[in-house]
Amino acid sequence: MVAEQIAALKDEDWAIREEAAAMLGTLRDPRAVAPLVSVLRDGDRAVRDAAIGALLAIGEPAVTPLGACLSDPELTVQELASSVLANIADARVLAPLVKALKSPDWIVRMHAAKALGRIQDPGTVAPLVPLLQDKVKAVREETSAALAAIGEASLSSLLAALTHTEWLVRLHAVEALGKTKLPEAVDPLLSVLFNDRDRAVREDAIRALGQIGDARAVEFLITAMKEPGLRPLAVAALGQIGDRRTVPVLIDVLKGIERPEISQPIDGCGDQWDEERLTLGEAVRALGAIRDETAIPSLLKALRYTVTRADAADALTRFGGAVIAPLRALLARESDDNIRYHVKETLARVGWRAGRIS
Repeated sequence: MVAEQIAALKDEDWAIREEAAAMLGTLRDPRAVAPLVSVLRDGDRAVRDAAIGALLAIGEPAVTPLGACLSDPELTVQELASSVLANIADARVLAPLVKALKSPDWIVRMHAAKALGRIQDPGTVAPLVPLLQDKVKAVREETSAALAAIGEASLSSLLAALTHTEWLVRLHAVEALGKTKLPEAVDPLLSVLFNDRDRAVREDAIRALGQIGDARAVEFLITAMKEPGLRPLAVAALGQIGDRRTVPVLIDVLKGIERPEISQPIDGCGDQWDEERLTLGEAVRALGAIRDETAIPSLLKALRYTVTRADAADALTRFGGAVIAPLRALLARESDDNIRYHVKETLARVGWRAGRIS
């Protein structure tokens, strides 16, 4: 069976070649690796795609032959081989992948970075770091993800990148630090939050602090809430951290206490949709994530407002049975059909049988 399908890879009919490649992927026989690798040169895209799928299915036996393809004279072959290695690479192809980081083809660089993130070898940090300033965004993003996957071994290089003159390098270093979730990154990220000259980098510092989830950032994020542009991001990060100390602060957001005098309009949304509306939604979601029952009355009140109603209903489901009694009480006195609908939906989601709702 395998021999027949391998022979069919050379058939004149592209459909037969495609079907043979797909079948070899189903069979997953290592003997098919070399013939399938040769099909990466096929003139028909469907056949090449089938060969890629088959090599992915076969997996480990294909790694070394695909690594050799990274130095193939045809860039298309390099692209296809690297795309497979991005998902199955191991330490045997470390050297060719590091070399591929300097490829003139951005697709090869992108897949090579992703593959190295899969391998997670500390020795690849140094060759990866320069790609944080690659001209192609996809390459920068995969590099950031790879460095994050490598983790602690990349920490010193990422921290050094926070002071780079190029804002894009700082931006992707911040993103990578957030993905590492390393507590050692908290203080440097706080410094970025309050000192970096680029707004996008500061915004990403808040996101990264939320990802790390360290309570040391709480008081600083509360301070950042006072700055237009950073306010909704800071509230979202507080929800990710989940410290109960922030509950009164988030409730105050819903009450409109210490609301900024000026709230920036959201680009493309007109004057009717400003940043504070985003902040209200983030505060509701944060309270749902923290699940402190003292927030239930405020979330019930948020059901009354169109801008927060759906988020409030979803947040209330996080409390389970604790919301059944107050929701039933609200349902008994509420006449607005829209609010009643959301209350009934929430009750159903927390386990109250719909048949018992009048």
